[in-house]
Amino acid sequence: MKKEIKKHQRRQIGEWKSKAINSFWIYLYVGGNYEISERICREACFPSGLCITIEKVKYLFGGGSEDGVRVGFMDYPPFPEKSVSDLIDKAVDLGKKLVDANYQFSFSIVTPDTTIFYSRVK
Repeated sequence: MKKEIKKHQRRQIGEWKSKAINSFWIYLYVGGNYEISERICREACFPSGLCITIEKVKYLFGGGSEDGVRVGFMDYPPFPEKSVSDLIDKAVDLGKKLVDANYQFSFSIVTPDTTIFYSRVK
């Protein structure tokens, strides 16, 4: 019985090519559950072409520790952003969704030059 080889649904294989853009990265840090955070990140990526990474992290502080995630953003050449501030805006939007989904109060955005702490504690 001959096994049928399925073609990739969206792309055909061709010659290697490259595309370069100015580099910029962002890390988003938030406490919470990895699996919940991964689901929220997948939902944010699917319709928009956003490409991110997600890693488990452990926050250590005086009196305890907490699990969380670090989400990495880069300006991805197949779907480049119009500006650095557009990429930061996407990170902030995702940070707010992750905070809500994980019952947290804050998150941080870290860029090569700046760290921004967002909190909803009065």
